Amino acid sequence: MTENEDYEIADLISKISPYIRFIGVISKTGELLSYFRREDLAPLLDQKRTQYQFAQIAIKTELEEQFDDQLGDTEFVWEERTKVQTIAFAISSKRIWITIDKNVIRSEMLRIIDSCLPIVKRYS
Repeated sequence: MTENEDYEIADLISKISPYIRFIGVISKTGELLSYFRREDLAPLLDQKRTQYQFAQIAIKTELEEQFDDQLGDTEFVWEERTKVQTIAFAISSKRIWITIDKNVIRSEMLRIIDSCLPIVKRYS
């Protein structure tokens, strides 16, 4: 995947819902390759903790790959936290990490996921 494709992914996903806070395209090493952040919001994590979050995503990605033969590839992971909801999608050796406003109802979360899947498949 090229740098331009990383940007395209973040751009396409950003148009899915006004409830999306942040989209990051993260490398296997935890490097942020491209991102979108909703302009009207302050980040929930400072720069240091953001880097830790991306490193954790990279480590989880590597660990999950060890189970792919038995369980199949990870299509997405949805987490509900007290302040935000997150979705992570796998594209090759990269992860697309998306944060969504906490107050979004489940049907909207499912719509966001369903809208992201064709984008993810196109770039996989």
